[in-house]
This record gives sequence, structure tokens and C-alpha cells, in this order.
Amino acid sequence: MADVRQWLFGFHAVESALRNDPANVERILVETGRQDRRMRDVEPLLTDCRLPVERLSGKELAKRVGSPRHQGIACAYRQPKALDEQDLLAGLEGWQSSDDRPLLLVLDGVTDPHNLGACLRTADAVGARGVIVPRDRAVGLTPTVRKVASGGAEHLPLFQVTNLARVLEQLKQRGVWVVGAAGEADQSIYDCRLGSEPVALVMGAEGSGLRRLTREHCDQLVNIPMFGQVESLNVSVAAGVCLYEFRRQRLTEPAG
Repeated sequence: MADVRQWLFGFHAVESALRNDPANVERILVETGRQDRRMRDVEPLLTDCRLPVERLSGKELAKRVGSPRHQGIACAYRQPKALDEQDLLAGLEGWQSSDDRPLLLVLDGVTDPHNLGACLRTADAVGARGVIVPRDRAVGLTPTVRKVASGGAEHLPLFQVTNLARVLEQLKQRGVWVVGAAGEADQSIYDCRLGSEPVALVMGAEGSGLRRLTREHCDQLVNIPMFGQVESLNVSVAAGVCLYEFRRQRLTEPAG
């Protein structure tokens, strides 16, 4: 698949690309007259990258990148080839050979770029090894996803797979315990003792939850206890609750 060029915008997304993948940054756009602290902080990176810097009005910048939420800075980014299931399985072999207990986040058909971006940010913060999404009927690495992820999209691998159920089965065959989050599950996430295991946490799409086939390929289903009047959480919030609970368990339980 050929490289895909896109506009990244916002300070977090642009700074992360310049620091972590400068070879794929092609040009910089900056809003004319923007001289606040955040812009001054990024100026050394712009100087170091030695790329053309085009200065234009905020209105023209919004038109160029397709969003008014550009924060006064954007860059043309040559997105590398997407990672797939083969990359995932190859990485898993490396983690296992190092006696690591990988923690993976699986998102079953999340279509909202803000939710995917927030999930990437949280998964990176908790030390997950990667996020797995279906290639079809799900959002990929759009500029909005990268902006919301605040650097998580550049630090954390996103694996886009053609058959999610098959990938879950492959993970299970390699010793990864697949845990699905479902509101109707009998067991609470807080009663699920998996701190010593490699874990893939599976979260459903906004509104519809886990698909039937995905649910059937989970080793275990857990719920997040709800103590108020609302019946469910946003998928990115729910992912944060579960990921940090698994991380907490790993801080207190030895490897098996």
C-alpha cells in the first residue's frame, strides 16, 4: 500500500510527529502572528527540521487542513504503511521471548475518531503494547485521531486487521487471555484476577457493544459496576477504567 499524505494539526500532533517521525514530515503551516508560549516552545523543532514553513492566516490555515481546530499549526505528514495482523503476531513473539506480559486493547468497530484518539492516549499512558481495530467499519488514523491522541498515535502501534474474530483466536492460541467488557456480564472487572497473565481487553463499539462473533471469541466477560443512574460509559472512559485496573493488578501480583 502506498504512503498516505495527510494534514496533522494541533500542537500535540505536530510536535509528536516532529520528535518521533521527522522523516515523514514534509512541510509546516503556521498561523501568521502566532507568538504565544506554545508557539515559542515549538520554534526550535521547526528550525531543526529544516523544512519549508508557510505562514498564513488562521482562516486560510483552517481551509487548508479542513478544520478550524488547528491551534495555529499543522504539518503535511506522509503516513507509513498501516500495521496488520502479521505485524501484531510478529510483535507478540518478541514480547513473549522477553518474558513480558503484553496488555493489548481491542476495539470492536469504534467509528468515532475522538473515541479512538482518547483510547490511544490512555492505552499509551497505561503501558499497553498496542491497539487492535478492524480494518473495515471502524475509524483509522485520521488527523483528528492523532490530535486527540496527543502523541499516543506516534508512540503506540495501531494494528488494523481484516478478521477480528480470527485474530482473537490467534491471540488465545499464543497464551493471551481475551477479556471482553459487557454490561450484562456476571463478573465485575474488580473481581477479575488477571494481573499475572498476558491480556487482550476487548471493548465494543459506541452504543451497540460487542458483536456476537467477537463476544463468542472472548475467554471471559466482565462488567464495570455502575452506581448512579446512567447505564453505560463512553467507550474511551470504559477502556480507561479497565486498562488501569489491569495495570493496578500487575503492580501487586507477580507474574505466573
